[in-house]
Amino acid sequence: MQTEPTSKFPWLTLVLLIVFLVLAWMNVAPSVRARLGATPARTEPVPAPAAPAAPAPGTAPELKTAAGAADGLLRDGERNNIAIYQAVSPSVVSVVNRTLVRGGFFGLQVFEVPQGSGSGFVWNRKGHIISNYHVVHQATAITVTFADGTSFPATVVGTAPDYDLAVLKIDAPAEKLVPVHVGASRDLKVGQSVLAIGNPFGLDTTLTVGVVSALGRTIMAMTERRIQDVIQTDAAINPGNSGGPLLNSRGQLIGVNTAILSPSGAYAGIGFAVPADTVSRVVPQLIDRGKVSRAGLGVQLLPDHVTRRADVEGAAILTVIDGGAAAVAGLKGVTQTRDGSLRLGDVVVGINGRKVACVEDLCAELDRLQPGDTATLACRRDQETRAVQLRLQEID
Repeated sequence: MQTEPTSKFPWLTLVLLIVFLVLAWMNVAPSVRARLGATPARTEPVPAPAAPAAPAPGTAPELKTAAGAADGLLRDGERNNIAIYQAVSPSVVSVVNRTLVRGGFFGLQVFEVPQGSGSGFVWNRKGHIISNYHVVHQATAITVTFADGTSFPATVVGTAPDYDLAVLKIDAPAEKLVPVHVGASRDLKVGQSVLAIGNPFGLDTTLTVGVVSALGRTIMAMTERRIQDVIQTDAAINPGNSGGPLLNSRGQLIGVNTAILSPSGAYAGIGFAVPADTVSRVVPQLIDRGKVSRAGLGVQLLPDHVTRRADVEGAAILTVIDGGAAAVAGLKGVTQTRDGSLRLGDVVVGINGRKVACVEDLCAELDRLQPGDTATLACRRDQETRAVQLRLQEID
């Protein structure tokens, strides 16, 4: 009887196993050969980095960059801003204006309530503080507070509403009265760096930085008079900054922050400051006399809307004050003819070589002059223009 084997030899499995082993060897052979043939590289011990020296007792460790410079995390401009802030901020104060209001039954009770607040700065070691007129307007009590929280009652020495400036006086220790160094605004250039320090929204001693955005701007004072040669800046100025100093990159006063242009009443990138040259001229007069001495012609002028209706350009003289500068120079005002009609006299169309198109133009030029100065007017009368020299007089 022929018998069959119980199982067949698994040739197919053996073939697949051999193929797998060959492929595996092909993958690992290169790395094995590299390891077997490579000689180990000699390595030298690397010295451990030296530990930094400990700072001397009582001193802070210096911050260093790769170049090893001290204060390496700060740029030169930042260090300058910090130095100015540290030097000037102790001289900047908060000014709080309080007023009396009536309340209770039949209004018989009187309360003193805060009316507004702003900023100011120390002018001299006698205790004079400079701020804005609109900050102290209608105040019955004023409090000046320094950055360290010490407060002093203040009295008003003098105000110049046409320039939005006010001088206060406090009785404070000498070490508190560090004046801000006053610079000049006449040489400013658009693009110069500026710093503003003040108390916006009651946040005391706040620093903001920017540049001079424009020069020669004109803004309206509370008296409806125009303030000339105003500095425009993009340094953030908000409610509460009014009366604070605007500084140049040397820490010198170049203006007094006074107003912003904003549809919302908050910072919108346009702020204004009364120029330092105006401040330097006005403040000493307020300290000495309590008011500003202004140069004038000794005349009353016709309102611009009247001259415009008459199709006349310039500042027309309405009346000439007896014994005044204009009377001595022979200028004439409006006269009445026999038939009852009015006849224009002299119309000022220029002063010291500058054109005068309206009353404000004439006032702006007179603001740059002092009583006693000699001015040359271009006056038109009866279609004839002539030059008139006169000595300016003092007016209130």
